[in-house]
Amino acid sequence: MNEWEWGLLEDKTPVDRVRIAGGEVRVGDHVRMRPRAGGDVMDIALAGRIATVEAIEQDYEGKFHLAVVVDGDPGRDLGMLRQPGHRFFFDPSEVEPVTPEDEATTNAIRSPSILIACIGNIFMGDDAFGVEVAQRLKLRELPERVRVIDFGIRGLDLAYAILDGNDVTILVDACPRGDRPGTVYVMEPDLNSMDAGQEQSSVVDAHGMDPLNVLRLAKTMGGDLKRILLVGCEPETLGGEEGAMGLSKPVTDAVDEAVRVIDSLVAKILEGGWPVEDSQPYSAKGD
Repeated sequence: MNEWEWGLLEDKTPVDRVRIAGGEVRVGDHVRMRPRAGGDVMDIALAGRIATVEAIEQDYEGKFHLAVVVDGDPGRDLGMLRQPGHRFFFDPSEVEPVTPEDEATTNAIRSPSILIACIGNIFMGDDAFGVEVAQRLKLRELPERVRVIDFGIRGLDLAYAILDGNDVTILVDACPRGDRPGTVYVMEPDLNSMDAGQEQSSVVDAHGMDPLNVLRLAKTMGGDLKRILLVGCEPETLGGEEGAMGLSKPVTDAVDEAVRVIDSLVAKILEGGWPVEDSQPYSAKGD
């Protein structure tokens, strides 16, 4: 029987590898869980699932325990700083290595993971556009592996989330481009053009979080910046006095349009396509 959510291993000594039946497992490897028969309902639910080994620990009796996180576990990112996810502890005899062939098959059939990251300050008029879109999306049933998080003005949390292994991140924000207020557009930022030397401009301003500056910040933190899309809306009142709550009418009307655009993007990504070609923005203008 495995012991899950076990956080009190006395005198634990971390190691980076352990031998199991069929080979050797290291931290970061994928394993398939095979709990011993006669376990509880959690054992039944986890049997056959693939997980990532996050730690290998040794207790005071010299026994090894694998701390694993199930692939696709939404607890990996709860909108705060990087989270460990829901860790389960298994005996080495209760896991088996995932062969390269198994892993290739799993990767081929799994759908991409998509983070919809909404940005905004509710006390600055139309800057709350992303927050309102997040509220609409959270009322709807989304496909598996698609998550919506309202980051508000938490730029550092967003930077960590961008680096947390999502296949695609869709940023949602009010961004002025000189179009008619309420214009909804989609663009793919050119990540290669973001010079790591621009570190000074990547400092996150808590009252004016620029998504491009957050991307620069994430880039300076290391890790792999994967595909990024920006769903933006042309504001009418952005930059007004702090304390001006509520969206303008054009931006209020644009929220439903943004939700439709995001639905379309998600559908295309899950079907294996890519909605933006050659990093060129396109617009979806309301009446």
